[in-house]
Amino acid sequence: MKILEQFGNIPADYAAIEVALEEYRSPKDKVAGLEKQGYLIRIKKGLYVVSPQLQGMTLSKELIANHLYGPSYVSLESALSFYGLIPERVHTTRSITMKRAKRYSTPIGNFDYVKVSEAYYEIGIRQEVVDNRYAYLIATPEKAICDLIITTPCLRLQSEKAVQAYLEEDLRLDFAGLKAIDTDIIRQCMETGMKKTELTQLYKFLSR
Repeated sequence: MKILEQFGNIPADYAAIEVALEEYRSPKDKVAGLEKQGYLIRIKKGLYVVSPQLQGMTLSKELIANHLYGPSYVSLESALSFYGLIPERVHTTRSITMKRAKRYSTPIGNFDYVKVSEAYYEIGIRQEVVDNRYAYLIATPEKAICDLIITTPCLRLQSEKAVQAYLEEDLRLDFAGLKAIDTDIIRQCMETGMKKTELTQLYKFLSR
């Protein structure tokens, strides 16, 4: 199905796929057939990706996460793992959103979305461009750490020492890989009022 290669590994909605298949008598039946054959993978109702075997590109869970539920950006353990800052392998792609929390289980994997305020959401997001072919939104390392702190229930960090223990023992953060820390991102997060005490202690610790 060469006609589907135009989508690459970028998720496409049903309408776009139907237009691509308009030469067929029944595009709806053709979509169903392609899904049954494994050429199309449905990640939620009305949203598909073309199988890697057909379009020749590896599927990106980060890209899929952005399209599956948005606006959103990849963050938390998923971002820290992407940057190689934590040793654990992450099995669920976790993101931050301004919309209500959501969770998806798909043939590609599990996707989790955590809600924050709009003012907080807009800080510390960067675009990752891959081979000049596609791009997705992901938190900076500093924002990913802030996101973990503000969204982890019952986490109280009342001192720099407590922050250090959390980063070293709980997250097992690789400080050597955390280069050129942008503490201004942490300061902006502090100013939104989200767990201000904890983020202030984080700011002081990382500003040393």
